[in-house]
Amino acid sequence: MGKPTADPLRTASQKAARLVWNHSTHLSGLIPILERLCQHDGIQTVTPGVIGRSKGHCPKMQLRVSVPIRGGYKVIARQGKTVQEVFILTTLPQDQLEAALAIAMRC
Repeated sequence: MGKPTADPLRTASQKAARLVWNHSTHLSGLIPILERLCQHDGIQTVTPGVIGRSKGHCPKMQLRVSVPIRGGYKVIARQGKTVQEVFILTTLPQDQLEAALAIAMRC
């Protein structure tokens, strides 16, 4: 893993968010989405959490805002029968965070 390149659109006062690597396993394809999300203004810290199994099957990657937490939101990432919690510390309201997630998933 190399260092992320600097974004020329950001000023010196707008730092990219921090992506925390707590666990050795992640949903396949989740980390690139979270790295793009970290480039969005208003996002401070993104922490992937616990991986679990679900009963339902989701063929494509989905990110859904679940519940507010202190300083941000918990997001549920689903792909196949696997789910992973993602904790996002942000100053954005929920609707703007959902828009930022949609943009990060499109790229």
